[in-house]
Amino acid sequence: MLIDRRFVKYFDWGLLGLTFLLAFLGLITLYSAVTSSTATPQKMLYIKQLIWYGAGTTAMIFSLFINYKTLDRWTPVIYAVCIFLLIYVLLFGKTVAGAQRWIIIGPVSVQPSEFAKIAVIITLARYYSKLANIGGLNLRELFTPFILTLLPFILIVKQPDLGTGMMVLIIAGSITVFVKIERRSLLCLVTSCMITVPLIWFFLKGYQKRRILTFLNPDRDPLGAGYHIIQSKIAIGSGMISGKGFLKGTQNALAFLPEQHTDFIFSVLAEEWGFVGALLLLSLFLIFIVWGLNIAYRCREPFGTIVAVGVVAMIFWQAFINIGMTMGLMPIVGVTLPFVSYGGSSVITTMISVGLLLNISMRRFLYE
Repeated sequence: MLIDRRFVKYFDWGLLGLTFLLAFLGLITLYSAVTSSTATPQKMLYIKQLIWYGAGTTAMIFSLFINYKTLDRWTPVIYAVCIFLLIYVLLFGKTVAGAQRWIIIGPVSVQPSEFAKIAVIITLARYYSKLANIGGLNLRELFTPFILTLLPFILIVKQPDLGTGMMVLIIAGSITVFVKIERRSLLCLVTSCMITVPLIWFFLKGYQKRRILTFLNPDRDPLGAGYHIIQSKIAIGSGMISGKGFLKGTQNALAFLPEQHTDFIFSVLAEEWGFVGALLLLSLFLIFIVWGLNIAYRCREPFGTIVAVGVVAMIFWQAFINIGMTMGLMPIVGVTLPFVSYGGSSVITTMISVGLLLNISMRRFLYE
């Protein structure tokens, strides 16, 4: 297969290097998080993560070499497959700790809700790219994307997985705001949300209500619902300026820090590398976000622009919410930290997203 030399010329080596740097930092942190445990299965998570990154890199390369405009034509199929998998996991999925979120495929478990985020991004990009106008979208035009977002959201929340479900809504909302909403329609939506959001409380499960109450006052149950966030803040604070050193985090080593390889992995990094390490990670995320927005800005084709904005929104909000909840600034909702937290489906989804950004950046000359 011949490759146009312009693809090589326009290839975004900077974004690729930034991605591997974030992945490397994540693997170092994960190694520390799991090797402190005496349990062999948990130590094996590091090897599994290396395998997932291998699979994720393959998926990134695959999504890189297929012209992203092809996704425009295949969007209905991608969305339909996504909905089918979400229904399938509710009927036949694997249940762990009361949540039915995984499909078993041979020796691996796949979480369809992670891939739903990409499906929603592509679906909304296809719809908005054909409809966007200078005056902004009205309520009638917003009805279709609302339904397209609400369906996977409901199926994900039923698993239950409120964190990923909320991420789907936030990503969709970010894309919609970027495309622009008519002022009167925006006012109606904001008013509706202000009325509706308080009513959601009555539909939350008991543990979800406890998480919100704990966020407001962690000390109300320090040995129960508030234990996670209290230990996380102790770990972050004890790192001080330069940290305790690699593999020397006591909160992690003594197993005081819960879910240290997934939801609270930022706490591991902050304890061992301190403010300096945390600032480095935040800086890398900031550079990634700005880089992605620059790709969206340089793209002269609406579908690619909106996909790039959607990918950036996904990475930004996941990082913002995860780091925020480890510091007690956000409720604990089970959102992983991109590139850093353990998780096969999460890693592959993130790497596919990077592949889409590289794809859009590399093909920008086609639409200049």
